[in-house]
Amino acid sequence: MAPGRRRLGPFLNTIVEALRVLDGVPAPYGRESAAAAHLASWCAARWPSIEWTVQPYGDGGANLYAGDPSGVLLYSHLDTSLSGDPHEDGPITARADAPAPLKVTPAHVEGFGLGVARAPAAAALAAFTTATARGIPVRLLLAGSGTHRAVSPRTTGLDRYLATAPRPPAAVVAKCGPPTLLWEEPGALYLRVRVQGRHGAVLARESADPPGGVIAHAGSVIEAVERWRTAYLRAHTAPGTQVGPAAGIGSLTSGRPDKPDLFPALLEAGIYAVTVPGADPHEIAASLRSAIESACANGPLSTCTVTVDVDEVHPAAATPAGAPVVRAARAAWESEFGTAPPPIQNWTGSTDGVVLRAHGIDTVRLGPSARPSPADPRRDVLDLPALAAYARVYAALTRNLDPDAVVADS
Repeated sequence: MAPGRRRLGPFLNTIVEALRVLDGVPAPYGRESAAAAHLASWCAARWPSIEWTVQPYGDGGANLYAGDPSGVLLYSHLDTSLSGDPHEDGPITARADAPAPLKVTPAHVEGFGLGVARAPAAAALAAFTTATARGIPVRLLLAGSGTHRAVSPRTTGLDRYLATAPRPPAAVVAKCGPPTLLWEEPGALYLRVRVQGRHGAVLARESADPPGGVIAHAGSVIEAVERWRTAYLRAHTAPGTQVGPAAGIGSLTSGRPDKPDLFPALLEAGIYAVTVPGADPHEIAASLRSAIESACANGPLSTCTVTVDVDEVHPAAATPAGAPVVRAARAAWESEFGTAPPPIQNWTGSTDGVVLRAHGIDTVRLGPSARPSPADPRRDVLDLPALAAYARVYAALTRNLDPDAVVADS
C-alpha cells in the first residue's frame, strides 16, 4: 500500500509542528546546543510526562534524548549538512541569500535541512512519543555532529552519548534514503592530496617551481584524480552486498585570495571516498598517490612532491540479515506498504549506523526520500503522506521488538 492510502492520523500534526520548531533555530555541525534546547523546551511543554535531556559536549555541541534506555534506540541527528548561514555555505552553494522558511502544503513540506536530517528526525520524534504513550520501551536520540567532517579530533554526539549511556539492544537510524530497508552501510574516508613545489612571484614567473606555480597545473592533478576515481569504482564493487563505492573531489585550495600576486607552492585537493567491506584506506591512498605521480612524471609537476593524507571516518559495517531488528523492520515495512522491502545494490550513503555497529549494536536504517526544491536546491521537498508512513513504520518496529528477546538472540 503506497503512503497516503491510509488515514494520516496524529503523526502528521506532530511531524509538521516539530519541523516548524526545528526550522526556527540553526543547527550547524558541532553547534547544535541552541537548537537542542529549543526543541527540548517545546517537547517538554507538548509531552510533560516525558523527561527530555539536553546533553552538551564540546564547544557548542549537544544531543537531545528521552525515553527508556533499556529499549530500542531510535536515532537521528540535529545538525544539517549545510549550516544555513550564506556566508559559511557560499563556497559550496555560490549563493549569498538565506534559505526561505519552511513551507507546508496539504501534500508536501519544503524547507532547509529536511533531507539531512530534520524530516526523518521529526518522523522519529512522532513515532517515539506514540510508542512511549503505549508503554513501549524505546529511547529517542537526536544527536549533534551526525554529518561528516574532516576535523580532528572527531567527536560526534553519538560517540558522546554512547560513552555514558547503557548499550541499547538494537538501533534504528531514521535518515532519508532509498525506498527500502538497509542493514548494511558503506564506510567513509577523507583523503587529502598535497602537491608541493616552490613558491614564487607573479612578476617573475620562473621564480616558482614549476614556473607559474603549482596552481597553473591543477588541471593535470584533477584529471589524474578523475582517472583514479574510475579505476577505484571498478576495483571496489561489492557484489552480494547492499553497498557500493563512490569517490570525488570536494575541495581544491591553493594560495591566498588576498595575495594573488604570489604563486603558491602548495595545491591541496580534498577527496571523499565511500568504501566497501574489506577496503584498506592506506592502500586506497597509495593507489591515488601513484596515479597522480604517474600523471605528473613527465610534465611541469615532475619535480613536485605528492603526498596523500588518510582520515578514515569509519569503515563499512553490516548487521546480519537475520538479526531481530532486521526481522522486525521487515515486518513493519510489509505491514505498512503491503510488500517486502525492495532489494538494493551499490548504495553509497554512510551514516552513524556504522558507529552503532562498531559498538556491537545491531542496526537498521530506513526513511523517506527527499528531492531538491526546483527553486532552491538548498531546500528539500518531501511528501507528507510518506513522512507519516515512516513514522508509523518506526512506531510499529519498536512495538515488534521485545528488548529481552533481542538481547537473548544477539
